[in-house]
Amino acid sequence: MIQSMTGYGKSVLQLPTKKVTIEIKSLNSKNLDLNVRIPSYYKEKELSVRKKLASSLVRGKVDFSVFVEMTADETSTTVNHGVVKEYMQQLRNVVQTGSSDDVELLKMAVRMPDALKTEREELDENEWNLINENIDVAIKEIVQYRIDEAASLEVDFKERIANIKKYLEEVKALDSDRVENVKARLKKAIDDLKVDTDENRFEQELIYYLEKLDINEEKVRLANHLDYFLETLATPDSNGKKLGFVIQEMGREINTTGSKANFAPMQKAVIQMKNELEQIKEQILNVL
Repeated sequence: MIQSMTGYGKSVLQLPTKKVTIEIKSLNSKNLDLNVRIPSYYKEKELSVRKKLASSLVRGKVDFSVFVEMTADETSTTVNHGVVKEYMQQLRNVVQTGSSDDVELLKMAVRMPDALKTEREELDENEWNLINENIDVAIKEIVQYRIDEAASLEVDFKERIANIKKYLEEVKALDSDRVENVKARLKKAIDDLKVDTDENRFEQELIYYLEKLDINEEKVRLANHLDYFLETLATPDSNGKKLGFVIQEMGREINTTGSKANFAPMQKAVIQMKNELEQIKEQILNVL
């Protein structure tokens, strides 16, 4: 079962004094490109979070964020009274009048360095355990999103592979007409020269030329690649890179068939196969 690399997961945890929102977003990428944003007092857990995300999401450009919103009256930031009073006194001395407005002085003082102090919040392991559980919930949500997103891709892949198989059957059906067409054109070219030819030598050269244009191996290999693509698509694991390699091999066989075709109706079928394959190539970039 394939997965898309595009996904979104979210989980919200309400604690007694805060609301914690966990968000995970992912887009397609060749490798795992992980960006983690987490409050400073949870930083010691960042490595374990990264390992968890890497093992679950495997590949893609992933943005992981933890947002904390305080919902109680408590706050870790307080006014540094002594510092603010000292700033206000210094400002009065600068003004050097007894009619200074304390409110205006206060506004200026709280903007000064160290006017506010923030007490570092220590990590609560019980709180983190709850957050960790919600990270698992968000991961499950984004994985399910990826699976749902890939379901439509899988349907499209199967339809396009079926179309390529149909055009391949057309190529097979046209092969005998192509050979006769090549023989007739070569014979006409010889006749137009109005020279005597050795029929035996002509037949030998014709056989050699037709061997160069033979596409039986390409037809067999392309059919095998199409079947292998569908087999890989049906496996339990999502392997976008492997599918990408199979597509490259399909492209080689289709291109070789086109270069050897030398017959307009067959080349039209080859162009249709190329068009279907290009559509698959664009979509396969988003498969995990």
